[in-house]
Amino acid sequence: MTEDVRTTWLLDSDPALRWQVERDVIHDPPEVWQATRARVPREGFGARLLTLQDPDGQWAGGSFFPHDATEDEDGQPWTATTWSLNALREWGVDAAALGDTAARLDANCRWDYDDLPYWGGEVDCCINAYTLSNGAWLGADVRGIRQWFLDHQLADGGWNCEWIEGSTRSSFHSTLNTLKGLLWYERVVGGDDELRAARHVGQEYLLERRLLRRLSDGEPVAPWATRLTYPFRWRFNALNALDHFREAARFDEVPPDPRLADAVEVVRAARRADGMWLQEGREPGRVWFHVDVEPGEPSKWLTLIGTRVLDWWDAAAPR
Repeated sequence: MTEDVRTTWLLDSDPALRWQVERDVIHDPPEVWQATRARVPREGFGARLLTLQDPDGQWAGGSFFPHDATEDEDGQPWTATTWSLNALREWGVDAAALGDTAARLDANCRWDYDDLPYWGGEVDCCINAYTLSNGAWLGADVRGIRQWFLDHQLADGGWNCEWIEGSTRSSFHSTLNTLKGLLWYERVVGGDDELRAARHVGQEYLLERRLLRRLSDGEPVAPWATRLTYPFRWRFNALNALDHFREAARFDEVPPDPRLADAVEVVRAARRADGMWLQEGREPGRVWFHVDVEPGEPSKWLTLIGTRVLDWWDAAAPR
């Protein structure tokens, strides 16, 4: 497949994906990709998900789990409020399209954990990271969650959702999700020296491990680190992490860290000769609708993200 054919294939997509192709792959001028991005709440995935919002501001009647979730479901359901907000935000929907959603959630939505108020967060690092990002996006007051992350950073530099169970060792998953939340907050609300330092220490936790390895013995951390799937959900993988480091480096105006090289080569090796990446799996669980292909098929989302990561690295990485 030629580059032109691949680009045409990528552009033949939902506006939620297309505007990112225009911006990050073919580098169209802002007026082009911004016009496509403005279509997201009116067409395709974004419009469809917005119509599924409950009158009280929630999705599926719940904060993290739908109101009718059961323990015997096949996988975690992905339809509740937090997951729906994550998708809309990541697809580039302007907060104005959600109207007074922040206020409605403040009034009506409570966490499954201890019935805590939605914008106050709870005890799970990943959940709080999503809420920090979504609150910053929608204009909610999430300063308390910002401070929560500073107070709960572990001695090794990262975070772990199982701290509440006594864990003192950070998790790849929890740390990456936290870093993404802190960066989103910094970009939208504004950062400070304390918050930026916490993010940089957390990034160092992953960089010391080359995004792939245990620090203790240098062995691969787990198969999930090199398994490229989309949507990313809460799981760490090399591409998910590299896309964060790309965003963080651009925000901090620094070049790529050389310690990303091993993870970059994992992503490069997964690219087929035609320039595409295959979907390597799918998280089980109830969804409103699928936004990517079945496992084993060429994924436009993975191809978009993989292409922009390698383009960034190849253009700027130290040799």
